[in-house]
Amino acid sequence: MATTADRGLDRTTFFIGGEWVDAEGDERHLALEAATGEPLGTAALGSAADIDKAVRAARAAFDEGPWGRSTAAERATAMRAFAAALRSRGDQTAELVSRENGMPIELSKAFNAEAPAALLEMYAGMIESIDLEAAQGSPYGATLVRREPVGVVAAICPWNYPQSTAIVKAAAAMAAGCTVVLKPSPDTALDAYAIAEAAVEAGIPAGVLNIVLADREAASTLVTHPGVDKIAFTGSTAAGRWIGSECGRLMKRCTLELGGKSAAIFLDDGDVGTLLGGLGGSSFMNNGQNCTAQMRMLVPRSRYDEVVEALVGYAEDFVVGDPLDPATTCGPMVSERQLERVMGYIEAGRQSDARLVAGGGRPPGLDRGWFVQPTVFADVSNDDTIAREEIFGPVMAVIPYDGDDEAVAIANDSEYGLAGSVWTADEERGLEVARRIRTGTIGVNYYVADLAGPFGGYKASGVGREFGPQGLESYFELKAIYASADQL
Repeated sequence: MATTADRGLDRTTFFIGGEWVDAEGDERHLALEAATGEPLGTAALGSAADIDKAVRAARAAFDEGPWGRSTAAERATAMRAFAAALRSRGDQTAELVSRENGMPIELSKAFNAEAPAALLEMYAGMIESIDLEAAQGSPYGATLVRREPVGVVAAICPWNYPQSTAIVKAAAAMAAGCTVVLKPSPDTALDAYAIAEAAVEAGIPAGVLNIVLADREAASTLVTHPGVDKIAFTGSTAAGRWIGSECGRLMKRCTLELGGKSAAIFLDDGDVGTLLGGLGGSSFMNNGQNCTAQMRMLVPRSRYDEVVEALVGYAEDFVVGDPLDPATTCGPMVSERQLERVMGYIEAGRQSDARLVAGGGRPPGLDRGWFVQPTVFADVSNDDTIAREEIFGPVMAVIPYDGDDEAVAIANDSEYGLAGSVWTADEERGLEVARRIRTGTIGVNYYVADLAGPFGGYKASGVGREFGPQGLESYFELKAIYASADQL
């Protein structure tokens, strides 16, 4: 079978039913390299017919094939082989993703090489250790509670962390005994083929994992397809609202991991050095193309000038450039469209009463590709556009406050609730503030997502949780079997 290297970077087939299958139509997507704007490869875009073919393959693998009847131990063994196959090609995959979306290479190695394999191994271990059937007493005898796989899962994934967001869905679904149709984003059209090749190498049975690239119109047929039992989506809140409404209408299960506009709260006793040491993970990670980016920085007026000055220095110290250079700390935006979006928000900030104190334009000397300077606005009102809307770029809004109560009120004054952080010398005080923030994840003096803990949002940031045992549970249906106690 041809490998990624054999085919170059042109992807004209889909992975369906364990085979490379020609696209039904001739529509193509031209992938451009984020750092240069030059052609990187061509990928076929699927139609409703391609989507239907993939769903039917997943349906057959679940209803008639071995996967739906497999044991937890059998699935765990296959998933560990899948993890090893992904890890063996991880460096090449990480490089490809960096070329596609601009992610700095060291970050890409962590999230597109190691994390996917680690997720498969985590869920392999988890499925071996939980009880899929458990008896409990009842007034009439006993009730046998069974966890059964939800069925065929449509995994619709974004471009910012394409490998890890795909595998966290596929790993949990496969562990539960589900089969999967994976729909990657056209903005990272090429790297999903590495997932398919690893699945083949690992001997994953035909139809358990199917991959079809498609645009929004064709992808909508995946959401409404009668053969799909659950939607697992990561992406914009606008798209999530439509998917959620369709799932409600059709009574499908869904997990929606959506946008954010998270707040980092620097308390009046906080250490500036600790804050600067954590901004790479909490705020500016992945060039700001991060749903958990805490780009509302809330600072007490008593420390305001000091912190703003430090943030300006931090932004100006970024090494903006080629994402394949290990020295680079800020790469380009994923596309020209995203660059224009970010520059539009910077212009909105300029037109407000906020003060531009760092960045605000294209980096000098980087005329090719979609680079933007790390940007900081001070004196931002929480009512300003740059404080209300998700920018998905390296643009920070610094908002002054008086007292912890006002900081909490400002942090909670958002339609989103995905992430956040509190920075303080008193960890107990930080925990008390963190408990008051309406958000799905929050850190005290650092922010690093825990793959073994639940991840998801409040409010418009989503429905349900991924990662950890909570993420696995969402791929089960619960069945209660009533029986006499002496039979169990």
